[in-house]
Amino acid sequence: MLGIVLLASGLTGATQRESAVVDSMFESSTSTERHVAVLVTEGFQDAEAYMPIGYLANRGVNITVIGPDTGRVKAYNSDFEIVIDKAVSDVTPDDFDALIIPGGKAPAKLKEDPASVEFAKNFFNTGKLVAAICHGPQVLAAAGVLKGVTTTGVNSIQGELEAAGAKYLDQALVTDKNLITSRVPDDLPVFAEAIDKALNSAR
Repeated sequence: MLGIVLLASGLTGATQRESAVVDSMFESSTSTERHVAVLVTEGFQDAEAYMPIGYLANRGVNITVIGPDTGRVKAYNSDFEIVIDKAVSDVTPDDFDALIIPGGKAPAKLKEDPASVEFAKNFFNTGKLVAAICHGPQVLAAAGVLKGVTTTGVNSIQGELEAAGAKYLDQALVTDKNLITSRVPDDLPVFAEAIDKALNSAR
């Protein structure tokens, strides 16, 4: 179950042509059988959570927001909130087709939570899709799964990723096997699109 409501404004009175453009943007590209987990806690970066969720939900993907505990948590950079549907202790990697880890200040907290780190580790090791943006790869570094993996993230965590054995690239999008990473909110369009394409190709 998706723990947020996404609202679009400014569409009232739109022309038929404008409506058609919007419809084509949000057209479902596959069936609704795909399930994606989004791992957050207090202090997440709002756009890095909302934009992938909205992009994928509008393409028929089922989203479950997970975290250390259920309940409402707040973004660090705005008053936006998100509801954590399920605790990581109540789900398994078998429940999902992909895992997304947004950035912000939340990953620094998640990497100190043993259950969240263990979930991320076990999920990555299944070979299923994992996508992390900005500070999100910190959780994977703590999980010990980045040795020999090419990745990116916000440049302030480059040393942390390299200390975990990763090869760091300063690029908007880096893919290596089952991992997709991006650096900052400006990279979100290519990040979300890459996740959708990977989910489609995995079917």
